[in-house]
Amino acid sequence: MTNGGNNRIQLGFPVGDGGVKSGNRGGAGGRLFASDIDWWTVGTYVVMVFFGWLNIYAAVYNEEQTGIFDLSQRYGMQMLWICISLSLAVSILLIDGKYWHMLAYPFYFAMLGVMLFVLFFGHTSHGAQSWLAVGRIKIQPVEFMKFVTALALARYMSAYDFNLRTRKAIYNIGLIVGIPVLLILGQNDTGSAMVFGAFLFMLYREGLGAGLYVVGLMLVFLFIISFLLEPLPILFIVLGLCLAAQAVANRNARDTIRYLALVLLLGIAVFGILSICGVEIGFYRALIVGTVLSAPWIVHYAMRHHLPNLWKFVALFAGAIVFTGMVDYVFDNVLQLHQQKRILDLLGIENDPHGWSYNVIQSKIAIGSGGVLGKGFLGGTQTRFSFVPEQSTDFIFCTVGEEWGFLGAIGVVALFVFLILRLMRMGERQKEPFGRIYCYSVAAIIFVHFTINIAMTVGLFPVVGIPLPFFSYGGSSLLAFTLLLFVAVRLDASQYDETARKLL
Repeated sequence: MTNGGNNRIQLGFPVGDGGVKSGNRGGAGGRLFASDIDWWTVGTYVVMVFFGWLNIYAAVYNEEQTGIFDLSQRYGMQMLWICISLSLAVSILLIDGKYWHMLAYPFYFAMLGVMLFVLFFGHTSHGAQSWLAVGRIKIQPVEFMKFVTALALARYMSAYDFNLRTRKAIYNIGLIVGIPVLLILGQNDTGSAMVFGAFLFMLYREGLGAGLYVVGLMLVFLFIISFLLEPLPILFIVLGLCLAAQAVANRNARDTIRYLALVLLLGIAVFGILSICGVEIGFYRALIVGTVLSAPWIVHYAMRHHLPNLWKFVALFAGAIVFTGMVDYVFDNVLQLHQQKRILDLLGIENDPHGWSYNVIQSKIAIGSGGVLGKGFLGGTQTRFSFVPEQSTDFIFCTVGEEWGFLGAIGVVALFVFLILRLMRMGERQKEPFGRIYCYSVAAIIFVHFTINIAMTVGLFPVVGIPLPFFSYGGSSLLAFTLLLFVAVRLDASQYDETARKLL
């Protein structure tokens, strides 16, 4: 039908006043027109889903069973999930965008209840108790937990009195993200828990200071070099990093140098005294003791001379020393055996081509053997003869690389980059904070999934069992990412106007 003299096609039905209320921070309601929809995003979704299905078909191809709706085969089940997902996408587009704001908290707490149920009564698969099994159908609630967490964060951060720079805001955001992460870790699904770090990208866009990200990158760097270097070289690296950070921030490293000299002197004194007494402590542990002993003095000095930045960098140095000293304990007592082996394999410390390294080695062979143009559809030998385990799920990118070659792999990467940029553009043209925060959260989640999965298949990241969005086999993943994406599309359509049109 048409709206008066307007030639736009109306897809939905009027809800509420059909417009945007100035005080509604949860998104606009009203009619949905075909021209309001970001068809570039919808088209990218359709291309990715069906190209993903082709690769699932190739990964599990059986000459005796070729029917695309054969539910005894994974490609048959995936086609069923695709049909359900398309129906879900259309349904989302017909729902008024404002309802996602209203239902954000109820959905979040309901899904927490489901996650808690799974923690105690869930089905175990591949070592993770993270599934709900009903006959042949298995649902992984953690995939939907990402969606409702994005909604809850958008709802909380779009409140009128929200201020990201307050401790209360950081504490509450930590709870919203941290509670699901703890439940997921309890289900022994470390890979999925890592994905929730994606919300840090959204928080940076919303104004969270860069200090937290610097500390995070520093901890990752220290964790890696702890396996590659002896404690003393690590100490000098930490010293250099802290001095450089202090010099850049304050253009004066004098106070930090004084403190670090004090720590070294105390460490040497502790080491010498204990050595004389016959106690074997090691110089690095002696430095940790020196760091602890010097803490009261540096607090007093910083307060007396009004040097808050000195306290920050001293805390960074002390934390780095303690963290590095704890790496071995965490590695030996917290990480599981397969996680330890994958980290050691990634860093080149151990090599087990017939054991822990097998998946990644076969994955590299499959991708590399595709060359520039690939071996053609159903022509991949690594794929056809099942050399790569989990090739239709976590390692689906191997099929892309082998059968479609370098150009096909680059095409997949380009599709993801384009989709993420569209989501970011959709976020920037939102009139209300709720839509912007949600769109950036979706972009970040897809980015983390896509980056880790592809890095995992080419040996640049440990194998953690994260699916490639819209490509990997699995109903839970496809439905959840369809929800994530099309709610963003619907919120974008709700906010559309002539000013936003010019941004296209």
